[in-house]
Amino acid sequence: MPSRKKAIVGPVDPRRSALMGRVKGKNSKPELAVRSEAHALGFRFRLHRRKLPGTPDLVFPKLKKVIFVHGCFWHRHAGCPRTTTPKTRAKYWKEKFLQNVRRDRSSLTAIFDQGWEALVVWECETFDRDRLSKLLKRYLSKKHRRQTEAADRLPC
Repeated sequence: MPSRKKAIVGPVDPRRSALMGRVKGKNSKPELAVRSEAHALGFRFRLHRRKLPGTPDLVFPKLKKVIFVHGCFWHRHAGCPRTTTPKTRAKYWKEKFLQNVRRDRSSLTAIFDQGWEALVVWECETFDRDRLSKLLKRYLSKKHRRQTEAADRLPC
């Protein structure tokens, strides 16, 4: 199986490399905030189910619902001030972000095709706990939800 990583063109700043190496894929502060709030609301869930497309951060098997917690920077939250683009190696970053967004859309489509419902919670939405609580309560309490809502919350 061929490697998915592409060769990096040009020098990479060791400080940048160290910074990016510390970025977590699981158990990030935003994800922990969502987990804590969902648990406080009385909902029980599973974490990072690899059998589901996109490996959702939180899985509610009984409700057949999942939650993806996306970082605004990495997943390109439209209109968010955290969605910046590094000035160095701009071409690389543009392609990287485009791949992330495409993968997100593909994962959501596959989740919906399997009969699951999905919610995307953005990193910046985890800062206001009251608002986050209302968002989670509304999503997890509803029996039926528009499948396009999660996709509507993704960038173009």
